[in-house]
This record gives sequence, structure tokens and C-alpha cells, in this order.
Amino acid sequence: MSAKRSTDGNAAGHPGREAAGTSAPVPVGIEELLERVRRGYDRIGPREAAAAAEAGALLVDIRYAALRDRDGLIPGALVVERNELEWRLDPQGSHRAPEAVGHDLQIVVICNEGYASSLAVASLRQLGLHRATDLVGGFQAWRAAGLPVTSV
Repeated sequence: MSAKRSTDGNAAGHPGREAAGTSAPVPVGIEELLERVRRGYDRIGPREAAAAAEAGALLVDIRYAALRDRDGLIPGALVVERNELEWRLDPQGSHRAPEAVGHDLQIVVICNEGYASSLAVASLRQLGLHRATDLVGGFQAWRAAGLPVTSV
């Protein structure tokens, strides 16, 4: 019995191509995975992220504590480490943050350099947070743009 295929030729439930004769996806490298994920939304730069925050978007810093301690924080950003992100931002979740007010919330995910945040956005979009995006270049780009940073 063959796996059900979606309109793009992939096996239903599998984000990648499938290996010949199996329903298992063909392995991809991280660069290809990032490219695929990023095709699904528009990423924004530091100044756009700052403007989005001014307009009510939620900036979410997913960097781990050592990086926040070393480099500082973006004022007003919600700090949620990556391993808790989906639980804290799911508007239907029992462990959601008070800021997780609905699926229409604009969210800008910020990691250190803009890689982990892209994968996090893919996960948030699967939860229905369709306005989630990430910051190109991450926290380091924010700081390099001369935008506000506070020490921990």
C-alpha cells in the first residue's frame, strides 16, 4: 500500500521528499531545511523588528541564559528559552505566557544570529501563529544596528 501523497508529490505528513519505495523522507542538510522553512514567510531586519514592536508585535528572545548574561537584553522582549517556546506561546496551551493572546498575534522570534529562530518560527506556524517571523541576523544584528540593549 502506498502512502497518500499531497499535491506537491510529498507523502502526507512528511515535509520533505520521500525516498524511493518508502514513506520515509529523504534526509536533508540543515542549510536546505533552513531554506525550505524560510520560503514560507518573510523575515525582517532589526529596524523593521523595532517598528513592529512599537506597533504591538511581541519580540521573543529565545537565546539561552549565558548569551543573555554576556550580551544583554532587548528592552520589552519576552524571554522564553527555545525548549519552552511552543508551550509558552500557544494561545490554547495551559502553560501559555500572558502575552500569548491569540493566533493573530505578530511575533518576532530572536535568537543569537538568526538560525535557530527560523526553525522556531516553523514550529510556531504549525501551531497556527501565522504572523510569526524572525529577525535576520538575530540579536547580534539588533545590537549592530545600534538599537537599544540593556545589561542583565
